[in-house]
Amino acid sequence: MNYKAVFLDFYGTLVYEDDEILPVIYRQIQRSASIPCSEREIGDYWWQRFSAIFTSSHNDTFQTQRAIGIQSLSQTIEHFQAAEDAEELIQVQFDHWRRPVCYADTLPFLEQLQGTPVYILSNIDAGDIAVAIQYHGIQADDVITSEDVRSYKPRPELFLEALRRLSLQPHEVIHIGDSIVSDVGGAQQLGIKAIWLNRLNKQQPDGCRPDYTCTNLEEVLSMLRAAIDEGKRQKHED
Repeated sequence: MNYKAVFLDFYGTLVYEDDEILPVIYRQIQRSASIPCSEREIGDYWWQRFSAIFTSSHNDTFQTQRAIGIQSLSQTIEHFQAAEDAEELIQVQFDHWRRPVCYADTLPFLEQLQGTPVYILSNIDAGDIAVAIQYHGIQADDVITSEDVRSYKPRPELFLEALRRLSLQPHEVIHIGDSIVSDVGGAQQLGIKAIWLNRLNKQQPDGCRPDYTCTNLEEVLSMLRAAIDEGKRQKHED
């Protein structure tokens, strides 16, 4: 298949996720909590509250990632009876979103894709990803965020908007991302081929079947080149 465009996730794919930032928040809550708790318990509870709001956030009920983060963290602080202010405490995460560490293979990968339309599809807020992209000098043909379509992956709106802007069909593009649910599942439900970028060597969940699995963007590039070469060969034979 000669893909006419490449869709890319951002956090966890082109730049680091906030995995090292979150424990800082957990520890501060733990230190001031009136209820005995572990960092893991705090993280699990926050994730449950975040996920509940996130899942129901679309169209008329849409909330930005920042709003969901503050609301769910406030609920977590209240649950553990901690003496913290959610908006102040979460600022370290917001700072990370704007200045995340870029993976070493990201810029070389994007440079090699010049000539092929590259669209970044991200669940983060538009303002935060704009700052992060400028900070690292990342080049893409377009960036579409959850805030633009008032919906989050794995719902289809982000993917559909990218297809609409490109005037392409699902079989003509490929999506690359680190989330087996949001990226792989979201793309595949529309008939878009998906590469699971498993940088952290996570175990593949039962029932999930990525079209391809790579551990870094160099592997992705090799796979894409092979697919493009095959497409050219088939076109020549036709």
